[in-house]
Amino acid sequence: MRVLRGRAADHESDHERTRRLTAAVAESEEPALRVWQPHRQVAFGRRDAREDGYERARRIARERGYAVLERAVGGRAVAYTGQTVAVAFARPITDERTGIRQRYAAASDRFREALDTLGVDASEGEPPESFCPGSHSLQAAGKVVGIAQRVRQRVAVVAAIVLVADHREVADVLAPVYDALDVAFDPDSVGSVARAGGPSEPATVIDAVVETFADGHDTTVERVDPASGLRDT
Repeated sequence: MRVLRGRAADHESDHERTRRLTAAVAESEEPALRVWQPHRQVAFGRRDAREDGYERARRIARERGYAVLERAVGGRAVAYTGQTVAVAFARPITDERTGIRQRYAAASDRFREALDTLGVDASEGEPPESFCPGSHSLQAAGKVVGIAQRVRQRVAVVAAIVLVADHREVADVLAPVYDALDVAFDPDSVGSVARAGGPSEPATVIDAVVETFADGHDTTVERVDPASGLRDT
């Protein structure tokens, strides 16, 4: 299994690295995992873009030093502080209409296992009025992991956000953003690995996720060159 670590020079290059990784899985039929710390940003969903307060919410994020991006999928705003961990697990599929629930369940199990190795006892679900509310989350002293899924021709991508130790910073930016969007949000619902008693170093969390998702696969580890966005061999 191919494993890609590190982030590219900017948001656009970073997005392109994930897109290229996904395309390679469709061609090679070999699963691939990317685990990294995205640049500081607030990523809005399509539902956010339809709200009357959307432009105000974007302005608030920028004023707090966050780049503003818009995701091609649904959901609500998600904040990455630069210390937040993102995960994209791409695997080949033969039928886009089946397997969605099974992939969600498998990813949830793997994240729970990874958190367990970090000393965090997480359970499925999320507190009321969480950020980017959804049916596939893990909580431990607040929402720690949010899981989503994209299905494309010949490949399915399970994506996730893992809050490491930046729960206060995430809550501080999302509170006024969600207020502008008129979406209920409880800042105390934001959790993190550290808040739940685990380590506060993103690299330690990344190692645990990689080890758990590798799950016995032979792995080839590659790193993104932060200067060029190309593979650093």
